[in-house]
Order: sequence, then C-alpha cells, then structure tokens
Amino acid sequence: MHTLTLIPGDGIGPEISEAMRRVVESTGVEIEWEKVEAGADVVDKYGTPLPEYVLKSVRRNKVAIKGPITTPVGTGFRSVNVALRKELDLYACLRPVFSLEGVKTRFKDIDLVVVRENTEDLYAGFERMIDDDTAESIKRITRKASKRIAKFAFDYAIRENRKKVTAVHKANIMKYSDGLFLESVKKVAESYPQIKFEDRIVDNMCMQLVQKPEIYDILVCPNLYGDIISDLCAGLIGGLGIAPGANIGDECALFEPVHGSAPKYAGQNKVNPTAIILSSVLMLKYIGEKEAADKVLSATAEVIKEKKNVTYDLGGTASTSEMADAIIEKIVA
Repeated sequence: MHTLTLIPGDGIGPEISEAMRRVVESTGVEIEWEKVEAGADVVDKYGTPLPEYVLKSVRRNKVAIKGPITTPVGTGFRSVNVALRKELDLYACLRPVFSLEGVKTRFKDIDLVVVRENTEDLYAGFERMIDDDTAESIKRITRKASKRIAKFAFDYAIRENRKKVTAVHKANIMKYSDGLFLESVKKVAESYPQIKFEDRIVDNMCMQLVQKPEIYDILVCPNLYGDIISDLCAGLIGGLGIAPGANIGDECALFEPVHGSAPKYAGQNKVNPTAIILSSVLMLKYIGEKEAADKVLSATAEVIKEKKNVTYDLGGTASTSEMADAIIEKIVA
C-alpha cells in the first residue's frame, strides 16, 4: 500500500486529477490518497494559497501529485509551484517529451528529456529597483546546485538507458555564472565515461532542436533556460497538454502537468487529462510500480492513436471523464 499526497489544484485541476486517480487505481496498485487543498480557491479559508498542512503531508508521504494551481495576485509569493519547489528542495525538474501517434505536430519520433535545475539562476527572482527607471535581476549560480543537477541527469541516463547528456549554457557571454555551471557539469561528466557528454550554447540549442531534435537525448539546463527549452520541446510533440512533469529532491517528489489551470474551462468536463495521466506514469515508476506505469502509458498512447475517445484538442469529442474511461478500459482488458 502506498500513501500519496494528492493536490487537486483549482480551475480544471480537480477534474483532470480525478481522471488521473481513476486511471491509476485501475492498474490494481493499492494507493491511499491523502487529499489536500492549495491554490487560489483556498485563500479565504487558510489565508494563503499554500497552507502549511500541504507541505507537512508531502514531507510525510514523500510523494505527491498535483493538478494545476492558479497563483492569486498579492499573496506574498510569486507562485505556489515555485514555493513548493523551494520549501521541499525539489531541485530537479524532469520533463520527458516524446511523440504520441495521433497527435497533430510538425515533428515525428521525438524522444528527449529536459533536466532543469530548479532552485537558483535568474528564475529565483532576486530583483530590485535601483531607481525609478532601472531594474536589476541577479543571476546566481552555485557549484553545489550545478553539480547535483548534473549528477541527477547522469544518474537518470544510467537508470533509463540513455546515451548522451548535453549541457545548455551561455558561458561564452556569462563567463562566471554560466561558466561555473558548465565547469561543474563537465566535472561530474568525468565520473560517467559510459555516457557521451557535450555542451551547447542556449541560442544554438534552440535552433538545433527545431532542425534536428533526433540527435539529442538528455538536456541539462540552468533554471531559466530549462524553463524555456522545456516548453519549446513540448511544442515539438504537440503542446503542453500532453507534456508530463516531475519535481524531484533527495527527500520528496512532486509530479504534475506543466500546463495552466484554465479557470474558464473549470467544471465543463472537457479538458484533456493526458498531461497529468502521463505525470502519473512518472510517479508510478518512481514508487517502484513499473508494470503499472507501462500499462498506463501503453493504454493512453493507444487511445490517442485511435482518436475515437479523445478530447476536442486532440481532434475528438470525448469529455475528460470519457477519455479516462477509454484508457481504463484498455488497462483492465
């Protein structure tokens, strides 16, 4: 029996989270869901979009999955998602991107993994106004964070039988900050001679990803570049609606779709649940339930390929729950 934290989120979050829960349970894996509330809808109740009991639940259970969360304006921190990563030290953002037959896209046979450092860089938001006309952001890169994200990327390569890690940087211009990141990754690479290592300047990397994505495997990036490149890669496979994600630390892991909460569609039972279902595949593998993970992945891919029971964005007319039903039917068959 696994006890896992479930954060349904807000907007469309509860609907797609429920679809995911039913799909996961259909595999036969025994899970006790500890459901907790976070997001814009709970500010009046708790005085914050991220109540302390949510963090306590994740720390206790070690593994959580969440739906998208709206960050309300003026509540003390920029993003519930960023706050979760910071409070739980979820330093590695894992974003696998792979082609699914039946999804309309300009590219085929994409199979990439973006590993993004989650805790520092410009994305950490160290900013100030120097005067009324001048804003300043501080880009902070540390050797410790750079080495541990590099180690995560190479360990993932070994575990998943990947062949190559590419470090993404702008060390030609930012010689100290990005230079330290690149130097740190190179040092870690020396301990993994079985994995090919290379580096690419970030602007060139973006160009190459739309020219010849097939020659890349795992991309390890500082925080801001990783944020941008992971969405670029999602575009290669058809968009954020089919892109799973995970934020992983040494103690806890949080799995989530990377798209937004789309509040205008809330309660309509029409939004594509693929991203959170594929995030549950990552979660099931993480907790040692690989057979169940493979079943969910295979069933989801089949349903999308058939195009008979998919949501409007995938070219079908099925509701969120009907698409989940179709996936469950294949799992239990």
